[in-house]
Amino acid sequence: MSTVMAREDRLLRHGGEAKIRGAPLLVVRIAEIEGRGRAVVASEPLRAGQIVIRDSPILLYSALPLTILPPPHQPQQQHYHNLYCSNCFRILQKPSIPTLVSCSSCSSALFCGSNCRSVALSSSHTPWVCQALTRLRDCPSPLQLHHHRDRQVQARFLVAAYNLALVSPSDFQTLLSLQGDCSSTAQPEEAALFLHFLISSLCPPLPSQNSTGFGFSLELTASLLAKDKLNAFGLMEPFSEDTQRSVRAYGIYPKACFFNHDCLPNACRFDYVDADSATQHNTDIIVRVIHDVPQGREICLSYFPVNLKYSDRQRRLRDDYGFTCQCDRCKVEANWSDEEDLGDDSNSDEEKDEELMDEDLDEHMDMADSATEDCSVVNRDDDFPHAYFFLRYMCNGNNCWGTLAPLPPSGVTPSSAMECNVCGNLKYYKELMDGDALHQ
Repeated sequence: MSTVMAREDRLLRHGGEAKIRGAPLLVVRIAEIEGRGRAVVASEPLRAGQIVIRDSPILLYSALPLTILPPPHQPQQQHYHNLYCSNCFRILQKPSIPTLVSCSSCSSALFCGSNCRSVALSSSHTPWVCQALTRLRDCPSPLQLHHHRDRQVQARFLVAAYNLALVSPSDFQTLLSLQGDCSSTAQPEEAALFLHFLISSLCPPLPSQNSTGFGFSLELTASLLAKDKLNAFGLMEPFSEDTQRSVRAYGIYPKACFFNHDCLPNACRFDYVDADSATQHNTDIIVRVIHDVPQGREICLSYFPVNLKYSDRQRRLRDDYGFTCQCDRCKVEANWSDEEDLGDDSNSDEEKDEELMDEDLDEHMDMADSATEDCSVVNRDDDFPHAYFFLRYMCNGNNCWGTLAPLPPSGVTPSSAMECNVCGNLKYYKELMDGDALHQ
């Protein structure tokens, strides 16, 4: 059994599917919090490992640039050795997938089977999408010659978004309702202008404005880019101890995007993209609390790995999300020098930024509440009040730095197993305190 299949199986055995499928929003609610806007709040006391939401994407698109060089010619910082299904984004390993098929009109869109191809042809890979991506990929244009890969990925998003307006106007309206507008982000105006001109040359088949309430315009393109910047989640490539992961695909998740950030989160996000092909909804994301959360407490994710140092966290939040974090951890670390910062300097490298951007890890942990009976094992210093968090909830596996959350509780019994949301390995509490090896 593969690691991902084993992880999905563990979740099901612990009741995860039943808990979230039946009533995904009963344990949380959306509330307005002064200074933070819309937030996800616990509507009842939550136990460690409890699933608070499982969300399906309304939009998925590839994170790979439109033109990818063969591996020997790729820049060293790029890791595009894997191919993925253009519908479900499972990894494609040609020797082991006899059902591998491609789009009948282009050779670029690959699918893990005829079912995925059939679904895509009526949703995400319509004839217009096929033609648009082919033109962007095959015809010489400024997008390929003068613009970096981020612009190519943004072009993919706009093609997917305008296609969504055609195939599912209600989902497109949901996308438009999300946070983000062209006046509140650092999106350069010239980028929106260039991309709008580019997409307009592809003649997006939008329904009439009279019937939908929106029409193709520069303002709409700029707004879509802003919403993508603030709300997209990254589905990462498979974990490896030897290489840094890149994002395989981006998704817009209409419920999960309400989670605010905290540098010491109390929840973290899991996905099982490469689960067995018999598993439906493999692109869903699942959010579990990492420790007990009282009723009324906000549930937060970290928008990047928790081991980043203060200056890097603040830069990322300011540049990518437009705000300055004032959480308890940041208030403490603001007085530290760079040498005192906990962050791993290697995480600041451009090579690693791809992975860090979309790894939503865990939520804010107020140390008064986190001082459980177990905290006595740590010699907590006033200058480092969150030491316990890193010891208990951060994975120390090679090249990992993921966040640990208990498996969903079974009945009234809490789980003693902690699952890493990056490498997928299990740890047990005693091993965390003793520093023992990971257990699969």
